[in-house]
Amino acid sequence: MSSATPLPTHLHENPFALAQTQLRRVGETFDVDPNLIEVLSQCKKTVEVSVPVQMDDGSVFAFQGYRVVHNMTRGPAKGGIRYHPAVTQDEVKALAMWMTWKCALMGLPFGGAKGGVICDPKRLSIGEKERLTRRYTSEIINEIGPEKDIPAPDVGTDAQVMAWIFDTYSMNVGHSVLGVVTGKPLSVGGSVGRDGATARGSLYCIRTAMQKQGSRLHDTRIAIQGFGNVGSNLARLLSEEGVRVIAVSDSRGGIHNPYGLDVPAAIAYKAEHGVLEGFPGADAITNEELIEIDCDVLTPCALEQVITAENAPRVRAKMICEGANGPTTPEADEILEDRGILVLPDVLANAGGVVVSYFEWVQGLQEYFWKEYEVHAKLNDIVVRAFEETWSTRERYSTSMRVAAYGLAVQRVAEATTIRGLYP
Repeated sequence: MSSATPLPTHLHENPFALAQTQLRRVGETFDVDPNLIEVLSQCKKTVEVSVPVQMDDGSVFAFQGYRVVHNMTRGPAKGGIRYHPAVTQDEVKALAMWMTWKCALMGLPFGGAKGGVICDPKRLSIGEKERLTRRYTSEIINEIGPEKDIPAPDVGTDAQVMAWIFDTYSMNVGHSVLGVVTGKPLSVGGSVGRDGATARGSLYCIRTAMQKQGSRLHDTRIAIQGFGNVGSNLARLLSEEGVRVIAVSDSRGGIHNPYGLDVPAAIAYKAEHGVLEGFPGADAITNEELIEIDCDVLTPCALEQVITAENAPRVRAKMICEGANGPTTPEADEILEDRGILVLPDVLANAGGVVVSYFEWVQGLQEYFWKEYEVHAKLNDIVVRAFEETWSTRERYSTSMRVAAYGLAVQRVAEATTIRGLYP
């Protein structure tokens, strides 16, 4: 079936302009050379492609796709591919820039990239999605590669989509190339621990922040917006730690129980019914209400710009852990900072996915695979080290965690740019 018409954009303001504003503010705070900020404020390469696909009804629809590389100074580009009706070129450019900072903060030898196709994957059949993926891969095949640009799953894509990209690329070059994408199924070179890696990184950040504040994780009440890969895995990991997950939501709405939800039952219910709506033993709430719910930690794990200047004054959480990319606008950031709410920024809090993607890439190049406990231990080391560096920078500059995290990342990319110089 055709899913031609894009939905209205969910963004309140241009996301790339937002990302550039963040960069300029960081440049001023950390006294980075304005010439370097000028270089880093633009994307290295933006490719727009038409993706004609034969639909199940025999019609052909030309989808629109993008692949953006923001920076490759520290290594090959790395970044997900999202399938969503509201994908825009500026959104993809912003996400590519954020990936640059995320990789630099984590100390990974990657630059940032991102891709997207304007479509509604929920309205595509498996066959349509496969044909879309293979054609999109064919259109960007000269842009990607294990030493050039390595895609991964994002909103609306998963391990199966990565397997199709891996196969299409490998068939074109005539041999299997394990390192061309990450987030693959285990049977074709995926890494153990990759599926829940983003959520696990968020867990490590929340736990470390609690320790800094003298709190205990198992005494905490947490609300999670978004119940996809990140949100559902985070809810599961937190409940296993004895945390009270009091509210969760998906795109249709949410459920709330102040005494704590039965998370495994909620995951099973979502898998069976496709929605959280109607889950027994909980009250129905909207996504907007979840943002303002009384809790200790709020974790937005869905899409961008859900915490705005409008609702930030009503946020009742003591801490926000950004499982999604860019869920807080700069204006909301200032309000939350003034109110003393600790924000663990996206480039730190959701970087677990790209860290384990890096592990998968390394394992694929070596064709030697690690055990799950090794993946978790190495992930914990990298995330906690990045957290400690960000925390000490925050204290040294008397600034927010976001500005501290971006400052560290931007300085690292700026230093690499200076050392390499401009060619020619």
